[in-house]
Amino acid sequence: MLTKYDDYPVHQTSDPIAYAGTDRNYYDRYWFNGYSRDGSVFFSAAFGVYPNLNIMDGTFSVVSDGVQHNVRVSRHMNMERMHTVVGPLEVEVVEPLKQLRVRLNDNEFGITADVLFSGRAPVVEEPRFTKRQGPRTVFDYTRLTQNGDYTGWIDIKGKRTDFEGKNVRGTRDRSWGVRYNVGLPDPQEVPPVKDLQAFWLWAPLNFDDTWVHFHDSQESDGTSWNVGGLVGGLGDDTQPEHMKKLEWDIVMRDDIRHLKSATAYMTDADGGITKVEFDLKWKFYMSGLGYQHPDYGHGFNKGPLAINYDTILTADIDSSLPPLYSHIQQFSEVTMTRPNGEVSKGCGVLEQAFFGDHEPTGLKGLF
Repeated sequence: MLTKYDDYPVHQTSDPIAYAGTDRNYYDRYWFNGYSRDGSVFFSAAFGVYPNLNIMDGTFSVVSDGVQHNVRVSRHMNMERMHTVVGPLEVEVVEPLKQLRVRLNDNEFGITADVLFSGRAPVVEEPRFTKRQGPRTVFDYTRLTQNGDYTGWIDIKGKRTDFEGKNVRGTRDRSWGVRYNVGLPDPQEVPPVKDLQAFWLWAPLNFDDTWVHFHDSQESDGTSWNVGGLVGGLGDDTQPEHMKKLEWDIVMRDDIRHLKSATAYMTDADGGITKVEFDLKWKFYMSGLGYQHPDYGHGFNKGPLAINYDTILTADIDSSLPPLYSHIQQFSEVTMTRPNGEVSKGCGVLEQAFFGDHEPTGLKGLF
C-alpha cells in the first residue's frame, strides 16, 4: 500500500510507510494548548492517527464563560497518513519543529478557529515511556514538547476573539508509539489482570524570559518510573538545563482526586534547587479531547466520517465528579525561585491523572 509519504526519504523499515509495525495500539498524535495570562483565552486541540486501526480523529476544545466547547471529528483514514484533515479540523506543519497551524473550519456547531503556533523555545525530547504488564507492552512511546506563542483567532457562535494584544502562549507536543488505551479495550487481558494504576503530573510552563517543563509518572508505592525536569532559555540555539532530581510537596483534596496545592523542587547538577509554586485556578477536562471518553475515545471507529459537539459546564463538575472528569489540566499562575534567589512569574498548566492506589497520598481503589 503506497501513499504520498512514500515519495519522501523517511523509511525506517522495508515496509511502506502505511504499515506501522504489528501492534494494533500504535498511534501518532498532535496536541496543542494556548492561553492568555488573564484566562480570557484557553483552548486545546488533539489530532490522532492510528495506522493499524485505519482511523484518524481529533478534537478542538475552547473554554469560554464557564463552558468547555468540544468539537469532535473522526474518519476512516484509508491508510493515507499525510492528509491531516478530518471534516472541519486540520493540522498543517508550516515549518517543521517551528510552526504549526490548526484550523477549525465552518461547521454546524458554530465553533471556528485559525491559530498558528510559533515555537519560542527549541523542541525537547522527553525520556522514552516504556512499560510492560507481564509479556504485554502497554506503553512504548516518544514525545517531543515545545513551548511557544500563538497568533490567530477563535469564534464561538459569533463571538470572535482575536489573539492580537493578548499575549497568547502555550505548548504543543507530538507523541508516537504504543499506548494500551487506543481503540476498544482488549477482550483478553494478560494474566494476572491488574487494575489500572496511574499517578501522573505534567507541567509545561511559560515565563517572559524562560520556560520550564517537568513530568512525573509514579508507581503505586510512589516510585517514579518516568520523570524529568528542564529549565530553558528562548530561541532555537539554546540548550535547556536538565535537572537531576524532581520532588513534590502536594496536598490532595479530600473530596475528589485533584490537587489542593502543589509545589515542585528541581535539583540541578550543582545541588541548587529551583522551586516552582502553583496557584491552581480553573480546570480543563481532558475527556473533551477523548481521554477516557466512553463514546469518542482515541481511535474509536465512528464510521467513514463523524462530527460531534458537546459541552462541559465546568462549574458543575466537582460536586459529583464521575471518572470521565478525573483527568484534568489545571490552569495555574506560577512563581519560580531559582537557586540564586531570582524570582519569576509565569503561567501554564498542571496536568493531573490519578487512578488506582498511591501509597504516599493514601489513594485507594480505582477512583
